[in-house]
Amino acid sequence: MVEAIHIGPSNGLAPVDFVRAVAGCGLEGDRHFRADGQRPGGALTLVEAEALEEVGLTGAQSRRQIVVRGVRLNDLVGKRFTVGSVECLGVELCEPCLHLQKLTRPGIIDELAHRGGLNADILTNGTIAVGDEIKIGVADEVSV
Repeated sequence: MVEAIHIGPSNGLAPVDFVRAVAGCGLEGDRHFRADGQRPGGALTLVEAEALEEVGLTGAQSRRQIVVRGVRLNDLVGKRFTVGSVECLGVELCEPCLHLQKLTRPGIIDELAHRGGLNADILTNGTIAVGDEIKIGVADEVSV
């Protein structure tokens, strides 16, 4: 389930109740939104609330856009999933970086190694809202 959403300019991430996702471009109003298209995995970042609680960070401090609970994000690499009605594709793990460590504290890179979140592509337009469910294994539509 989506527990929190944080978007905005790099120096001013703020919580929102919902956000419009644009296929191939990102989340409207976010620093990573690119109207001319994203690199693979650049449209959406997600992180597990459970991992943040273990290391004492908030969603905004993690620099990830979507905080989820009850979903193992590492298992979504290479898989299709939906966040609410928005179809996504897990591209790669979103490992913690030196920038995150500068903004938080020494050692956070090691604490979040291999559980710093997921980089994903947005495949369909729609709205993502706090409380939305994450469904794994989106079936391909079959024409009859």
